[in-house]
Amino acid sequence: MPELVTIGYVPTRRNNFSVSAALHYKERIAEQIRKAPVRLVDIEDINEEGLLLRQEDVPKVIEKMRRENVDALFFPHCNFGCEGAVGQVAAAFSVPVLLYGPRDDAPDETGMRSRDSQCGLFASGKVMRRHNVTFSYIVNVVPEDERFLRGFERFARVTAVVKTMQNIRVLQIGPRPGDFLSVMANESELMEKFGVQVFPITLTELELEMRRIQKEEPEALSKVSQFIETHYQGAGAERKEPRETLAAMKLAIRNFAEQFRCNCACIQCWTAMQESMDIYPCAVNSMLADECFPVACETDICGAISAMLIQAAAGNGTPHFLADLTIRHPEKENVELLWHCGAFPSAFAKDKGACRITEAWDGNPQCGNCAWELQNGDITICRFDGDHGEYSLFLGEGRGIDGPHSRGTYVWFEVGDWPAWEYKLVLGPYIHHVAGTYGKVADVLYEACRYIPGLKADPAEPGEAELLLRLRS
Repeated sequence: MPELVTIGYVPTRRNNFSVSAALHYKERIAEQIRKAPVRLVDIEDINEEGLLLRQEDVPKVIEKMRRENVDALFFPHCNFGCEGAVGQVAAAFSVPVLLYGPRDDAPDETGMRSRDSQCGLFASGKVMRRHNVTFSYIVNVVPEDERFLRGFERFARVTAVVKTMQNIRVLQIGPRPGDFLSVMANESELMEKFGVQVFPITLTELELEMRRIQKEEPEALSKVSQFIETHYQGAGAERKEPRETLAAMKLAIRNFAEQFRCNCACIQCWTAMQESMDIYPCAVNSMLADECFPVACETDICGAISAMLIQAAAGNGTPHFLADLTIRHPEKENVELLWHCGAFPSAFAKDKGACRITEAWDGNPQCGNCAWELQNGDITICRFDGDHGEYSLFLGEGRGIDGPHSRGTYVWFEVGDWPAWEYKLVLGPYIHHVAGTYGKVADVLYEACRYIPGLKADPAEPGEAELLLRLRS
């Protein structure tokens, strides 16, 4: 199960509006957000109302949220709210912040208004800016409106992306292939700007660990080998030698990841590996992708980071795939082939019963490549990359559709205006590698970039105007 983000639930009110109405809406809002897959930390023990309204409660709220190590803060304005206290609490943290107020009731028969929640949100928004606090916002609707829960759940996934970016540890297995200058990454800059840490090992170290596993851990090796034999077809699954080599490699990568506490990897998948181990690692990358552990091909550190971000945007329970942008459809103007030698997860296969581990896609007799087509449906792709000290996140949405057969793992990807995508990608700072997942999560990635210093969102489709419309819908 993916780890849940922890969100501080800090409802607020102001004294000269209805207390009973504020308490009523505090409970209505809580009832809705308890449906979301998050861990909530409330302030019921801070005062008798469980609402932020007094200056004396500010340090207590801050202390509790720090103790609970919250990943984000949510300030529902149950009436006008106390913008001063809200701003002070938010400014004490460097986490995503969400503002919301339930749509106000009509004035009563005497003309009195009970809450003025919307009015208070204008005040709190200004105070957040005064404190240099980046914040998100859900439009002024009642708690039961689907826009509210959708907005809250989206904010939770934004929080997951931000948290993921702050905790990326990449296991680098071997140097990049010599000709792949495009995948070069500035390791020190990634650490200084984003906290990304890279832990390098050599292919020799990987091979030695594989040999140790084959000698000392026969039961673990047999279990993975049997899984491969049961779940896949083709020579790589049917023949014992490549099957056990792949099993040993999968266990070895997992062992090194545990040793260095890495949550993703990149690997020098060719050509030295074929010369020393007589295998391609694509099937291993695929199996680990099914387990939501990214392994980027061609030692692409930024590719591994891209996969981590898009996985978090999808909720950290949905796999990713890492693809080459390869060729345009021979007949359709706005369709591109997303492809790789076999790194795609079988979870996304159009026919899960026909997943094959094969000889190399280019005719090389060595095993380890995979072959299957991915399913049709909504797809989001992204690419984290940069140069000259500036970093951006390319992102966009399209659909997987039927298309001509290709070797390897693949899906034909249809968008509204592929030449516009291609133009943006070639101008850079991007390359031919992208991370993808199923579903529409471009809005999550776009919003998350606002919370990641030094990272600029670079949407292709939907464009910025449409993404902002989605964020308030």
